[in-house]
Amino acid sequence: MHKTPLLLIGLASLALSHSSFAGVREDLLAQYASTAKVSSFSAARGQVLHTRAFAAGKAETPACTSCHGKNAHDRGQTLIGKPIKAMAASANPSRYTDAAKVEKWFKRNCMEVLGRECTAQEKGDWLSYMLSQ
Repeated sequence: MHKTPLLLIGLASLALSHSSFAGVREDLLAQYASTAKVSSFSAARGQVLHTRAFAAGKAETPACTSCHGKNAHDRGQTLIGKPIKAMAASANPSRYTDAAKVEKWFKRNCMEVLGRECTAQEKGDWLSYMLSQ
C-alpha cells in the first residue's frame, strides 16, 4: 500500500478540523463584537486584562495569572494543584473550540477574578490575545 494517499487524507482531515476550530472562534468573536457594538478587538487590552490584578474578586485569585500563569504557552495550576493546559491557542489547538465551554469558563473565572461577569468587549479582547499567542 502506498503511504502518500493516507498522508494526504490525514493532512486534509487535519486542515478541516483546524478550519472548523477557527469557525467556532470566529463565531465567538463575531458574537462578542455584535454585543459590544465594536468592529474589532485589541489583543493588547486582552493581555492587560489577563495580567492585571483586580480587587473585587476572590482574594486568592486577583488575576487570571493567579492560576493560568503569565506565559500563555505554559501550563497553569489551580489553587489546589490541578494542572491547567496552556491557554494559548498555538500551544493547545483545541482550546476555544467549544462555545459552551468558553462561556462556562468566562462566567466562572470572571466572577472569581473580577467579582462580576466579563463584558463582551473584555471577552473579545481576552480571546483575541489568546488567539494571537
